[in-house]
Amino acid sequence: MEEKTKERNGHKVVPNKKVQKAFCATLDFNIAKKIYVESTFIRALPGFSIVGMANQSIQESKDRIKSALLGIGFKFPSQKITINLSPSDIKKEGGHFDLVIALLIAFGQKNTKCNKFFIFGELGLDGKVKATSAIFPILLSLARRYKNISVILPEEMMEKASQIKGIKIYGVSSLFEAIEFFQEKKYELPYTQKETKEFFDKKMQINGIDYFYDIDFPFDFKDVKGHSFLKRVMSISAAGMHNILLEGSPGCGKSMSIKRLRYILPPVCIEEVLESQAYKSINQEDENLSAKRAFRAPHHSSSKPSIFGGGSSRAMAGEAALAHNGILFFDELPHFSKQILESLREPLENHKVLISRVNSKIEYDTKFLFAAAQNPCPCGNLFSKVRECRCSDLEVARYKSRISDPILDRIDLYILVDEDFSKEQTQSSQEMFEDVLKAFRFQKNREQKQLNANLEELELEKYCVLDKYARDMLDTAISRYGLNQRSVSKIVKISRTIADMDEKETIEKKHLLEALNYRKR
Repeated sequence: MEEKTKERNGHKVVPNKKVQKAFCATLDFNIAKKIYVESTFIRALPGFSIVGMANQSIQESKDRIKSALLGIGFKFPSQKITINLSPSDIKKEGGHFDLVIALLIAFGQKNTKCNKFFIFGELGLDGKVKATSAIFPILLSLARRYKNISVILPEEMMEKASQIKGIKIYGVSSLFEAIEFFQEKKYELPYTQKETKEFFDKKMQINGIDYFYDIDFPFDFKDVKGHSFLKRVMSISAAGMHNILLEGSPGCGKSMSIKRLRYILPPVCIEEVLESQAYKSINQEDENLSAKRAFRAPHHSSSKPSIFGGGSSRAMAGEAALAHNGILFFDELPHFSKQILESLREPLENHKVLISRVNSKIEYDTKFLFAAAQNPCPCGNLFSKVRECRCSDLEVARYKSRISDPILDRIDLYILVDEDFSKEQTQSSQEMFEDVLKAFRFQKNREQKQLNANLEELELEKYCVLDKYARDMLDTAISRYGLNQRSVSKIVKISRTIADMDEKETIEKKHLLEALNYRKR
């Protein structure tokens, strides 16, 4: 078939069929952008250039690519090699462009199937293909935007990447192996998933969905002597992912309990695991997949960008995003800056953080359990049975005023923690986790997608059904305590969690009464 020609200024122009292309991607904050990688070989003075808003990390890849190609016996032609990364108005960065560029150069003007694949990998000087922290969040984002894509990536990432649904992956360990992959047309062979590592100790299936959990308790509630009431509240908080605030004297067990809360949280589905891993990878905190939910505990001297994310040229995920699907713990809550505390309103209410820049806006999901601990006064001894408080009424009032009512209104469970000098052995983490699993099964068996604390208003009507006595009690509480709509919703959600732990379909009066005891007075 002849090439179509065009007349231009009296000359015949034939489209350049020597341009080869393949696909890669770059992260635009936390969203992957598809990048067309094109190559041409032009009769001119020998040279090698990369164009298309490639940053320094990509420009430096030229030396790595040259060394890797020479290592497998490739001889650079006496031509000018130009690599174009398109679209040219998107900034590209990362060493994962090495492999796709090297393949296009190695194949030159030969027709290959490179344009059927997304290709990722950083090259070593010896030609070894390495993983980078950007590849995993890119794969997760691509899987959400495109269906049935084929991906070539470093073999060391196969186990983790195989957990992402909707993509077909092929692993290579070296540049030579990647070239052989196309030369021998291995992509035409029936695809067989390599045996993958089992990342999770325990698994349960509900309504056809797998949920994973861990029964390892490095910090166990059995180390917390006494405090049976506190442990009951911690179980409720975990079962519904309800925000919790503990107030009490220093050393009464507040921080000790919250640090153990992570290990009794509900099981996670694979999507939640991958989301958390993607945020960690963006911040270069790459690690193996785990069924343990995230736990972030920033210091009260932390800056606002470190908590909520930010950056002048690239918006990094903050502690709020890294705590997604897990726990964000603020110890010594009143000592955090007023600006940080007030900025918590949006992630606690809408479960998102929006970072605005002149040229872009980025949104992070922040669906976390907010846990906080505080002393009752500056010296901490206001509620103590054995120590005398040294604070004046004015100092106590000023200390309390650091936390505004809108923030307290977003706290589900408020508990005054007494000094408990008992040596009694109460519930262990294993026993508490069994209660959480019982409530979790009950929630998921009624096909509830969100845990109770995250239910929307329409879902409240569907899942949080009160019997007649509970409804009358709620109406009485609304009129007596002047509860606003947000407070009513939170009390109903907590009641739903308590009923789930009792495996009751309907919220009863006793469930509502217990939930009312946990509100901030």
